Amino acid sequence: MERLRQKIVTLLSDFGLRGSYVAEMKAIIMNKCPEARIVDVTHEIDKFDIRMGAFVLASGAPYFPDGTVHVAVVDPGVGTSRRPIVVESSRCFFVGPDNGVLMLAALKEGLRHVYAIENTQYMLPRISKTFHGRDVFAPTAAYLAKGLAAPEFGSEIKDYVVPTFSKPCLKDNAISGEILHIDDFGNIITNITLDFLDKVNVCESQFITVEIAKEAARLKFCSAYGDVSRNEALVLVGSHDFLEVSVNQGSAAERFRAKRGDSVLVWR
Repeated sequence: MERLRQKIVTLLSDFGLRGSYVAEMKAIIMNKCPEARIVDVTHEIDKFDIRMGAFVLASGAPYFPDGTVHVAVVDPGVGTSRRPIVVESSRCFFVGPDNGVLMLAALKEGLRHVYAIENTQYMLPRISKTFHGRDVFAPTAAYLAKGLAAPEFGSEIKDYVVPTFSKPCLKDNAISGEILHIDDFGNIITNITLDFLDKVNVCESQFITVEIAKEAARLKFCSAYGDVSRNEALVLVGSHDFLEVSVNQGSAAERFRAKRGDSVLVWR
């Protein structure tokens, strides 16, 4: 894919890869591509939490320039048979493990191709069993930023992991989804997007039924938190373009006893 390469590399990881681990990844990138601009998205994803990593990656990626290379290292399967991959989207690249952490963002950005990282020429000479972030993903990102074509890293694959949280579905005029994330305000952020709401003719100012982990509530679909009284529950499309269940100046997570991964159903 021919496109302007910005030589921007973003890094995202869980708590397990902080301090010297991140420094080692940055050193490899700077060694292979000295002109790269490295941006730390976060290194505070909950340990091993692929869902949280996917959400944060998908939230931030749209705001980076075309040609950015995004590296996500939330990798509880490191050293096993899980594959390292490069994902080519219509705007940018994603590098990381084939465990679903890249897919929410890649689908949102227009997924085009997925390649297994197989070519040892673009890895470090010695590959550890516990730190592919440094030995595989960092050099891959650096070579991508330099302009290497994605197919150079390995063969294209079609059987990559697409987790259930990457896309909701329609069931009998209801939208079936999951909770992607719960933010510090207690807002429940689902994987349901506006285009799915349009498919069941849900629009603002209506009351809709939202079922979280088998408990249903009739809530107003609002445009802002302040459209309802204090401590009243509501639904809206938040800043990340996902449907949120919220409580004005309160915690929806506490109100509905919700946690990441819980099922969500929405209907009129």
